[in-house]
Amino acid sequence: MRGIGRYFLFLKNVVSKRERFKIYVHMILDECVSIGIGSLIIVAIVSTFIGAVTCVQTAYNMISPFIPTYIISLIVRDMTLLELAPTITAIVFAGKVGSNIAGELGTMRITDQIDALEVMGINSASFLAMPKIVASLITYPMLVIIAAFLSLMGGYLAGTMTGVITAEEYIYGIRADFIEYNVTFALIKSFVFAFLVASISCFKGYYTSGGALEVGKASTSAVTNSCIAILTADYLLAQLLL
Repeated sequence: MRGIGRYFLFLKNVVSKRERFKIYVHMILDECVSIGIGSLIIVAIVSTFIGAVTCVQTAYNMISPFIPTYIISLIVRDMTLLELAPTITAIVFAGKVGSNIAGELGTMRITDQIDALEVMGINSASFLAMPKIVASLITYPMLVIIAAFLSLMGGYLAGTMTGVITAEEYIYGIRADFIEYNVTFALIKSFVFAFLVASISCFKGYYTSGGALEVGKASTSAVTNSCIAILTADYLLAQLLL
């Protein structure tokens, strides 16, 4: 409970006593490139293979001849939108971006760079964490959209190349009984997960104390706590919004 309270106090410091907005613009753009472009390759690889595996395993478990084949792509579509694209990508995002953020801020803390900002009268929590959180909120939903598309493409390629489903049946299943709200739900989850990963990682890195060993521990703790927060938020959002 003490850690949770400290986390909320940190968020209060992030949004209070901010610098002028134009100071953050270039920092946010730099963070968007680092967070978004830097995560694109790993997100693309993971999402493509997840879609392919989901398609093949769904086909393997469909043993009844009375179930139409297009159900395979329908299941891939719904699993991708509701869970795989936002949640699995968030865990990858936490491992890639969260550890990097915590390590960066932790290194700044143990080398007294954060203390130097405080001496100059700058709110270091807002100056360092705000651009990373905003950049995550901008780029992560884009990554989720790309992940969803590539997951469906991965399922298409795996299904058609292995012969478990034809291209026409796959496209028909993608379109059948489509619920538009699932896309909205996936985007809502993406914003929540982006905020949790960025803010928790900034919190862990900002309050690092000690030396290089503690920086590594802070990075590990940031990833672990981000994953726990993602899974908890995933359950709560499913209960509240579905």
